[in-house]
Amino acid sequence: MYMNTAYLGKPSEDIQDTTKPLLVTAAGHYKIETKEISTTDRPHGRKDYQLIYVASGSVHFKFSGKEHMLSSGNMILFKPNDVQFYTLYLKERPETFWVHFTGYDVNEILSHYALLHSDNFFYVGKSPDYPWLFQKMIRELQLKRSNYDELINMLLHHIFLLMNRYLKDGEGVGSQLLDEIEGAAHYFNDNYNKNISVKEYAKGRLMSPCWFIGSFKKIMKSTPVQYILSLRIANAIHLLEETDLNVSEVSQAVGYEDAKYFSRVFKKHIGISPRDYKRLKKADLGKVF
Repeated sequence: MYMNTAYLGKPSEDIQDTTKPLLVTAAGHYKIETKEISTTDRPHGRKDYQLIYVASGSVHFKFSGKEHMLSSGNMILFKPNDVQFYTLYLKERPETFWVHFTGYDVNEILSHYALLHSDNFFYVGKSPDYPWLFQKMIRELQLKRSNYDELINMLLHHIFLLMNRYLKDGEGVGSQLLDEIEGAAHYFNDNYNKNISVKEYAKGRLMSPCWFIGSFKKIMKSTPVQYILSLRIANAIHLLEETDLNVSEVSQAVGYEDAKYFSRVFKKHIGISPRDYKRLKKADLGKVF
């Protein structure tokens, strides 16, 4: 088993704190690699809340006497005193992240994000943001650097917000389509400075290009081409403001081989050429100092 865990107190300590609105007390990351079966059985639950994310594979949970096999993309929320019984099987290659939290305002926070349901589990998608946020919480709780408690709370709020957004955006759309579009957005973010063919991307995902473009626009409120363009312009602005790269170098960095074409595109969307933009920003910086 691969395990990376962090605790506010002792590992076995079940912390209930009513002096703070929200307090993260533990976080962890599990991967079953050798042990055939791993079972957690807490017939009386815990005093705190626990949120578990199934990052890959599947996990078997028992709720109200019924077993549910939850695959990757599911979150499980245990409230205080909820019976906790779940099993991980090596053959299903499960990977999970989890966090324990407490506080006098937790119910209000969960209600705000519409996460207080009669069911204990939610399908919230397979965004790579979830593992990153959990891993960041683990590191902060392990190192306990300045203001780590505030940062961990913000990271947990971020997870709640992503869950809420996914559940809202998924209404009338379907989880499979929403996963596809979010996956496409992540791909475009990682590769915006390369020569991306939206048509070939769609075909590679076994989707009709027209259907993919229409679905992307419905969920992301812009076409894939507009989305990629917005990434290129935003990053070009950052490079023009924060670096000494010239216009040709900025053009190359954000995915345009032809600097003249890049300048025309930039001017169309920003109102001035990248050269003038850089000159004006440099002049403004000089005034500040």
